[in-house]
Amino acid sequence: MEVTAIANSSASICRSDRGLGFCYDPKIMMFSRKNRICFGRNLRFKNAGIRVCLNSIGSDLARSEKISGAAPTSASRRSKTIDDVRLFVGLPLDAVSDCNALKHARAIAAGLKALKLLGVEGVELPVWWGVVEKKAMGNYEWSSYLEIAEMVQNVGLKLHVSLCFHACKAPKVPLPAWVSQIGEQDPSIYFTDRSGKQYKECLSLAVDELSVLNGKSPLQVYQDFCESFKSSFSAYMGSTITGISMGLGPDGELRYPSHHQSPKANNITGVGEFQCYDKNMLTLLKKHAEETGNPLYGLSGPHDTPSYDQSPNTNNFFNEHGGSWETPYGNFFLSWYSNELITHGNRLLALASTTFRLLALASTTFRDLPVTISGKVPLMHSWYKTRSRPSELTAGFKNGYEPIVDLFSKNSCKMILPGMDLSDEHQPQGSHSSPELLLEEIKGLCKNHGVGVSGQNLEFSGAPGRFEQIKKNLLDDNEVVDLFTYQRMGVYFFSPEHFPKFSEFVRSLNQPELDLDDRREVPAKSPSLSSEKKGKDVSLQVA
Repeated sequence: MEVTAIANSSASICRSDRGLGFCYDPKIMMFSRKNRICFGRNLRFKNAGIRVCLNSIGSDLARSEKISGAAPTSASRRSKTIDDVRLFVGLPLDAVSDCNALKHARAIAAGLKALKLLGVEGVELPVWWGVVEKKAMGNYEWSSYLEIAEMVQNVGLKLHVSLCFHACKAPKVPLPAWVSQIGEQDPSIYFTDRSGKQYKECLSLAVDELSVLNGKSPLQVYQDFCESFKSSFSAYMGSTITGISMGLGPDGELRYPSHHQSPKANNITGVGEFQCYDKNMLTLLKKHAEETGNPLYGLSGPHDTPSYDQSPNTNNFFNEHGGSWETPYGNFFLSWYSNELITHGNRLLALASTTFRLLALASTTFRDLPVTISGKVPLMHSWYKTRSRPSELTAGFKNGYEPIVDLFSKNSCKMILPGMDLSDEHQPQGSHSSPELLLEEIKGLCKNHGVGVSGQNLEFSGAPGRFEQIKKNLLDDNEVVDLFTYQRMGVYFFSPEHFPKFSEFVRSLNQPELDLDDRREVPAKSPSLSSEKKGKDVSLQVA
């Protein structure tokens, strides 16, 4: 099997006889032989090595004109590429283990070199609160993450860092041990649903400013964490590290954990549940009701809502006509619920903006950092075609996404949008889902508010035609998406069934889209390079 790849305009285009072989085991990821990226120790694809051969490919019309001697045509002006969209790849979620040990070091190093040769601009690295500040408040351990930053810098890639103030189930990364111990004594620091079940993978936004963490508020703890990160990575800030994503809630997204239970067997996602039943959220609700002259509205959350995996018409609240969501009470509750989320998002984005946009050089000297600050927003596309759009409401989005986009605009932050590999065609029947229409709506709002967008796919969702759908979203005329992060490096990413497709996807992004009548054949010819040049530019060997 041979894979053709093209590097970006700054990379040398050449031919190599060296190859990347792949083997994997879903449990662990190891590096075994030189020139091999290995994700395991038991199973090897002996005859399925993937060779990355960088052939010269006509990636723009100008080159074909030069070869043919033709003058520039109107087709060259109509050609559409995504040269302005930078491509990143997410590093493994467990690149650093929960014991703060660097995993897969040699495999990641080889993978970084392969990505560089493909023309990828950089990688995204998740940095876990539960790993760095695991044992005690203020006790930070950055060594493994610093090692990765150095690896990325040495290869010549850029690095975007995602600060993760949430836990993760797979791979298992908990909240800091000292935070979990506090939660055992005071479970009200977690979101709680109507049945009293706590969501223990992030802290409730209701405690943002309460001194519940050994005398400090979560905001103060996040601030200290960010300051320590900035100080520890100052040598990379603005050069290697060009982007920082601030964790905003469950899975890092700005939302309530309204859909944290598995969908039904028919794969139709239910409407989710409101997460307003912990002690502190109920206190805020009661206070708001009294201040607005409706004390009875503050006694509890809605009582006539469906449960997590149920459809909107299972109970009265989300009914298309005459549902409680349209009543004065419904408007009161949903406005309060949404405003609390927006206030939380504003606190964290403002914290990140003020922390990372300036770097202290001395006690009284500062310089601006060319670092992009961003935050992730979920794509709540289920039930989008209903009037109430209940999945958005339970997640905290009243009046759609415009208030959220406005929040990002006010803080001069970029919005990360996942789900750019999803198409309407492959959504379950009966879900009234439309990821395509919702994405277009959000991108339009971002354009109107001057908010830049970084796109992502869902991690190996397996959606049919996902590469074509991603390309479609990147090539549209909205002009707000200038960066795309493909999720994520690991076992499947480098497998023989996936990596050739990803390589072809990268290659296709560098070629112009022409009308059928304007397309012409380009002679396939590779430039000759000296053996010395080949040796320097192409070697994928890892010591």
